[in-house]
Amino acid sequence: MILGGTDTTTVTLTWALSLLLNNRHVLKKALDELDTVVGKERLVDASDMKNFVYLQAIIKEAMRLYPAAPLSAPREAINDCNISGYHVRAGTRLFVNIHKIHRDPRVWPDPYEFRPERFLTTHKHVDVRGQHFELIPFGSGRRICPGISFSLQIMPFTLATLLQAFEIMTPSNKQVDLTERFGLTTMKGTPLEVILTPRLPKELYSNE
Repeated sequence: MILGGTDTTTVTLTWALSLLLNNRHVLKKALDELDTVVGKERLVDASDMKNFVYLQAIIKEAMRLYPAAPLSAPREAINDCNISGYHVRAGTRLFVNIHKIHRDPRVWPDPYEFRPERFLTTHKHVDVRGQHFELIPFGSGRRICPGISFSLQIMPFTLATLLQAFEIMTPSNKQVDLTERFGLTTMKGTPLEVILTPRLPKELYSNE
């Protein structure tokens, strides 16, 4: 469970950072929020997370566009049943296509665009904890990902810490390649390469 949680968390953070680098106006808003809530005289603390409204929306939008697990864990039909007009025989193994659900244009206007603001306006009520079936990056029901609490704590904290501490650029300031490589997780097709430049007073980087 721990390995699965850390792997999917790393995947989501990689996508979030890639999307931010390709959408500098969103990155600027995130930095403005960090500087307003925390400033540059101290480091981000776990207690600050509840105040990062825009940062949380960024995480949600990254999980919507690039869910770490594109398909749910398999389910098996216990009895014959009909789903949306399709007859499903008992014993059939079923997968939920999370990747497709998250890009359904009937639910998500401009589904391929990175727009964290949607989670502050039109989709403000939508949560990732399995209660809203249009956004289920962790699955839902009794078999929801057991690492959900860990991920929802560590992802915003890690992203906030990284964004606060460093100015992040790509080599030659190029756009990040967002090609996907599908497998058990939705990996980037190419490694993410970045250049980090400190943006805080140097004493904050000391371990002493």
